[in-house]
Amino acid sequence: MAAAPDSRGPSPTLFLPNFCESRAVLAIVLIVELVALMFAISRQALHANFWLDLAASSLFLLWIGLTCAAVLCRARAWLHTMPATQASLIAMALLLACVGAIAEIVYQIGRFWTDGVPGVNLVFPTQHGAFMLRSLGVGFIVSALALRYFYVSAEWKRSVEMEALARIRALQARIRPHFLFNSMNTIAALTRSAPERAEQAVEDLADLFRASLSDANARIALKDEIEIARTHERIEQLRLRERLRVQWDVDGLPMRVEVPSLILQPLLENAVYHGIEMLPGGGAVSIVGRRVGDMLHIEVRNPIPPQLDYSEREGNRMALENIRQRLELAWPGRARVEIEQLPGEFCARLIFPADEVHSLSQ
Repeated sequence: MAAAPDSRGPSPTLFLPNFCESRAVLAIVLIVELVALMFAISRQALHANFWLDLAASSLFLLWIGLTCAAVLCRARAWLHTMPATQASLIAMALLLACVGAIAEIVYQIGRFWTDGVPGVNLVFPTQHGAFMLRSLGVGFIVSALALRYFYVSAEWKRSVEMEALARIRALQARIRPHFLFNSMNTIAALTRSAPERAEQAVEDLADLFRASLSDANARIALKDEIEIARTHERIEQLRLRERLRVQWDVDGLPMRVEVPSLILQPLLENAVYHGIEMLPGGGAVSIVGRRVGDMLHIEVRNPIPPQLDYSEREGNRMALENIRQRLELAWPGRARVEIEQLPGEFCARLIFPADEVHSLSQ
């Protein structure tokens, strides 16, 4: 089910879902009931009482499904320390042991209930060997298919995440040459007229490079993320002066929650590069953050030329996709990026959970 580990030793596997979660248990119950219904329908010609057969199949399969889930729930942490092949074989053995044990218990209960007289009660099996072989055979097939599905699904998800992470790192390490050149020219012009401001600009530029070269998968405090964006604002302010105005309204945000790094600064950079710089008179960028229920909303609005197809420009599109992938990796299915383009204005909105982010330690 998996490739052999490399020479550095066995690598852990993380392909088994968490059967301790209530959603997984609910899924098992629903799948078991569907299988029981399928068995009952397929055997309708053999049993006069359809509902009795369905109830017996449901009870038997529920015992097996929930017991196997409980065993894998307890063994998951142990199995995840092994290579995928070894973990799969041990998981298969555990599942077959559960199926065999429950099948034996059901047969013995039926034997006791019918007092050893075959045919008295159609609910319980009467042929021990055939019943055990059928149960183990079906259990083996279903277990093999399930484990294979879990492994392929986990590998596909891991491949998608690794590809997204690689793209994020590539985009994260990419600083637009125009921004670097403009910043260096601005610093050079300030070295004689305002050396203190030039020194501050050098420190700000170093901070931006440090943030850009940090781990793409790391999380930082929202306060630090906002400070990175403010650092970018200060550098651009030296160059654009009164053409650039940034209005901040983020006091209502919880500043100590953790977010993926560099999700706000690229939006401000795009607002300046694709919006403010293209307007002869410049304009104002509005950054507003608020909490809506259990979600955090941060939106960046900036003016644009009316004829500009802002959202389709390559640099802006790449930055939005970068941020979208960051949020998806951090909160799968819970976070998103919304864009809104009006005549003369563009808005990018970040939406991500506030109740599931981890606060930094005090």
